[in-house]
Amino acid sequence: MDNMILILMVIAFLVSALLTLYFSRPGTVFCVLDKPNARSLHTRPIPISGGLAMLMTLTILASLGWYSIPMQDYFWLFISGLLIAMISFIDDCRQVAILYRLLVHFFATALLLWQGEFWITQLVLPGWDWAWLSFLQIGVSFLFVVWMINLYNFMDGMDGFAGGMAVFGFSTLAVLGGLADQRLFMVMNLIVASAAGGFLVFNFPPARIFMGDVGSSSLGFLAAAFSLWGSRDGIFPLWVALLLFSPFIVDATVTLLRRLLRREPVWLAHKSHYYQRLVQLGWGHKRTVLWEYVLMAACSVSALLAPSLPVYAQWILLVGWSLIYILLMYLVGWLERHSSYSDHQG
Repeated sequence: MDNMILILMVIAFLVSALLTLYFSRPGTVFCVLDKPNARSLHTRPIPISGGLAMLMTLTILASLGWYSIPMQDYFWLFISGLLIAMISFIDDCRQVAILYRLLVHFFATALLLWQGEFWITQLVLPGWDWAWLSFLQIGVSFLFVVWMINLYNFMDGMDGFAGGMAVFGFSTLAVLGGLADQRLFMVMNLIVASAAGGFLVFNFPPARIFMGDVGSSSLGFLAAAFSLWGSRDGIFPLWVALLLFSPFIVDATVTLLRRLLRREPVWLAHKSHYYQRLVQLGWGHKRTVLWEYVLMAACSVSALLAPSLPVYAQWILLVGWSLIYILLMYLVGWLERHSSYSDHQG
């Protein structure tokens, strides 16, 4: 890593931290307070402008690097991200109907895929080339981006959680880009990770500020876009990025499916994600998020090792992680049953 990249990382961290600190003070510009609701794990109003601080940092750093690296080739990525950020910020200030939010998500995703050509070119698992299913590439890519935008928002409900996932996730993508000698990809991911780190200084439990929808939806969009970018350019197969962000993907997807099976209105706020259930069991924000960081770190190490492993080892890795998640979900349920039994006995 050369000195210029290190300087960009330090600038991104400091600018994000300073802006986050500024926005965390009530009465400042763009200060929006999040009032607790049925989905909330906090009990008092807290500013939710941290995401805006991160996005301002990304804009500043991207502008500094505009003439040194060919980011104009990724113009539609920035336009799509801007649309996501705008509708999300409006939603933070005054609630926007889910239909209108989804329409903007669909339009922004369509711009990314059609103009930026970020769609999945092949559906690949270790040792399998599903090129014969290429007719699904646009549809699968579209659903992937829209789901990542929304699931990241769903998972932003605990101090330090979404910011931590951004630090682990985008830092690992940057390392993968560096190993593949893809400088632009590496730099962009490092800037996002550094900005998220600056925000995390004031979001780690007990949080002084949240990132709001403007932060969580934008990070979900970038996670999806950069995953498709890395897959498209041969930096890593897409399943590696899915493994990397699996602490969010698995929790959000399984929770959604469970609620659908129970015929619950999935568009309403709730506190049934696995991380929320742990907090409600008495683990608290700090203990829960630190264990989630252990899970994220393990996924990051696995994602870094995966591309260099032989095919049979990659399959062992995927099966192993599937079993780990099944076990973790079972343990959360067991803890709930044990807690209920203890309360009943008491």
